[in-house]
Parts: sequence; structure tokens; C-alpha cells
Amino acid sequence: MKTIIGLEVHVQLSTATKLFCSCSTDYQNDEPNTHCCPICLGLPGALPRLNRKAVEHGLKVAKALKMNVLEESEFARKNYFYPDLPKGYQITQYDRPLAVAGTVEIEDDEGHEKIVRITRIHLEEDPGRLIHVAGGSSYSLVDYNRSGIPLLEIVTEPDLRSPQEARRFLNRLRSILEYLEVFDGDREGALRVDANISIEGSERVEVKNISSYRGVEKALTFEVTRQKNLLRRGQSVTRETRHFMEARGITTSARSKEEEQDYRYFTEPDLRPLRVAGMVAGIDLPELPTARKERFMAQYGISLNHARTLTGDPRLADFYEEVAYVDPFLAATWVADTLLGELNYRGMRITDFPANRFVELLALIRSGTITETVAVQVLREMLDTCAAGRPCEPPAMIVKREGLVRGESEEFAEIVRDVIAANPQAVADYRAGKKGALNFLVGQVMKETRGRADPRELGRIVAEYIDRGEV
Repeated sequence: MKTIIGLEVHVQLSTATKLFCSCSTDYQNDEPNTHCCPICLGLPGALPRLNRKAVEHGLKVAKALKMNVLEESEFARKNYFYPDLPKGYQITQYDRPLAVAGTVEIEDDEGHEKIVRITRIHLEEDPGRLIHVAGGSSYSLVDYNRSGIPLLEIVTEPDLRSPQEARRFLNRLRSILEYLEVFDGDREGALRVDANISIEGSERVEVKNISSYRGVEKALTFEVTRQKNLLRRGQSVTRETRHFMEARGITTSARSKEEEQDYRYFTEPDLRPLRVAGMVAGIDLPELPTARKERFMAQYGISLNHARTLTGDPRLADFYEEVAYVDPFLAATWVADTLLGELNYRGMRITDFPANRFVELLALIRSGTITETVAVQVLREMLDTCAAGRPCEPPAMIVKREGLVRGESEEFAEIVRDVIAANPQAVADYRAGKKGALNFLVGQVMKETRGRADPRELGRIVAEYIDRGEV
């Protein structure tokens, strides 16, 4: 059963003011309904004024995705009635969008390069936000601070074949948008997704307003399973709109799927057509993720996997370039394989950790002053200090204070003999050919030395002691 997925991605553009008025978009920490005016509230007689910066951001995205910008595009009214839409319609673009026919390159489920086609991008305003009162209340509250926030909707062709591909597409798209500096992925509600999914030969279902990358994968995984189970039982899939219940990991039916005619689109009479195709040539693009990945491999000699990881976020790529001069390969390994995991565990960002302290840690590793085991301990202590809001202590001071300088093998001879003597069963297992027993013994020695010994060297020493029968 072939799965067919297309996405409609709603991206909140990083502008100082809303799409059609001068109200600030920086409302996250403010009281409800304090960033509103007659225009974004849709009061009679209020006329929209188009935000030029939002248009420029849209054109920048179009150029990055290799799209054709229409010589003339226009805004339309999309009519529907909902409490968070004060005008009773949404100003959007319909049959004449900003740009059409682009591409995004991702990896498919087999690890091969795959092109996902972009059907169109268009500008539109965000509605407000409903706040459902807890405790079984029979009413909801409406916050119009978000009403009129500029959105760029990016619509794909149905080229995705699995929930995993959908998540990889979103990660790549987010990376491109962040490199372009038109989008802040850390803002709440900055990216929302409507996913259209079907099993080949069956009706299409739309899952609305998924608010996280992981949520998209979970919602689509549930929906693929649900639809395939229906078909296996000889039942049909109903064309409908469904909502994703993130806490339960399921989709639920909301209503039958609207058709385009239900929205009664017509041209927005208060806004002139856009003729902005000539502006594209003057837009300068930064080095985008794919180009930066290729440069990292050529310039620093790092692996494809490390280059992909390091260039997925522009801030991470910038951090790596700040520390790479110590040793490009060592820096790539420690940033991509160790530092990222430790940051994610603490809910920290790469910008929360000073690059100069990481340079000092890499220098200690490269010089052999500390083992990699000790380096992880020191890194964790530095990150915990940063997470607590205190100045990050130099790693050399931590190493000196805790007595964690790498020791010579001869220092640990007595510890090795004691561990071997205390674990006769592990020694017998090793002599019987069970190699895992050696790892156990080395681990016990590492524990006693607090990681100050090199585990590879310890493995050799422990094996020699046992093989010579000295204990």
C-alpha cells in the first residue's frame, strides 16, 4: 500500500510589525489583546496596508527554493466564520500566489537524495488564538494579539512517502528558513502544518494544525496505520478533516473536508495587485545549508554525516567554525556527537555555551592532558554551571581542582591488580574466550581511576596481566 503525503506549512515570518498594520509582532510575553488595532480587529472602515518586509522575506524564500515569481500576484478574501477571525474572512492569496514551482532536496528512507516539489508559496494573515478554559467550562476566550501576523504558506506536491520523510523535509525547510533569517523556529507557533495523507487509490484526509516536527511524524504514523487498517477490513476511507490530539498521539474526526468553493474566494478589493518579480534579482542569498555542507567537507575534511549535522542549524555551524581551528576532525566529532546530546538533555541551545571554553576543552583533549572520559565529565560540569546561570569555569581549572589530569599506566598497576583479584569470575570468563569480560574489568579500573586512564591502554595492560598470570 503506497502512502502519499503532501504538506501545507504555515511559517510565521520574522517582521517587526503585522502584515497589514503597524501593530508589533512581539506579543509573546504581553497580556492578551494588547497588540491590536482597528485593522487587525477588522473594524468597519479600517483599510489594510501591506508590510513590504514580509513581501521581501517571501521573495527571498522563493529565490532560495528556485521558484518562479509571478509577474503579477494578488490577495483574496477567504470567507469562513470562526471566533478567532474577527473580519469573517482571511486575507490570503489564492489563484495568483507569490511564486510557484520550486524544489527542496532531502534524503528518502533509503538514504538517497530526493527532490520534493514545491507547488506554491503565498502570503496570508494569521487568525487570532482561542483559549479554551479548563475545568469543563462552556466558553472559550479569544486573544487577537496574533491576528494579522504575517504567514508564508509553503505547499508541497504529494511527493512524500512516509512520516519519516515528512519530518526530514520539515527539518530541511526549517534550516533553509533560518539561514535566510526570515523565521525564528524557537518562537511558539512559528511553524504549523496541515498534512494531506492518503493510501494510493483511496480518499485523502487532511490533519490540521500540527504544531511540532515530532508531532507531524506521530500524526502521520497514526493516520497511515488507521487508514491501512480500514482498507484491510474492507472499509473505505472517508474524505474529511481531522485534528491531531498530541497528548494522546491520535487523530480525531473534526468535519467533512471543505471544498474550495466553500470558502467563496474573491479578490481583495482594498489591496492592489503585487508586481514584484523585478525585485528578485536584487536579493542576495546567504550560503545555504547544502552549499555549507559541501564546503565543510572540502575545507575541514569531515564526514558527510558530521557535515549534515553541523550545518542543519546556522548557529551550530557558526559555533563549529569558531572552534574548528583547534582540530577540525576532533571538533566535528565532539560538537556533533557529544556536545549536542548534552545540550539537548539539558534543554539548552548552542548559543548558551561559550565557544572559547569549548576551544580550551578541545585543546586539553588534543594535547593528551585529559582522557576523553574525563573530558565528558568536565563538559558536563561546565554545562551545568551555564544552565544554572553562573559564569562557565575554564576547563583547566576544573581538571586541576578535581585532580583529573591523565595518569601514566604505571600509576594504575596496583589498581589493576586489585580489580583482577577482586573479580575471579570475570578473569575466568576472559580466559574462556568471553571478550566482554575484559571490558567489564577495564570498566572497574576506570571507575577506580575516575577516568584518568586511557581505556584502550588499560585494556592492553589488564589483558597482559591476566595472560602472564601475575595475579
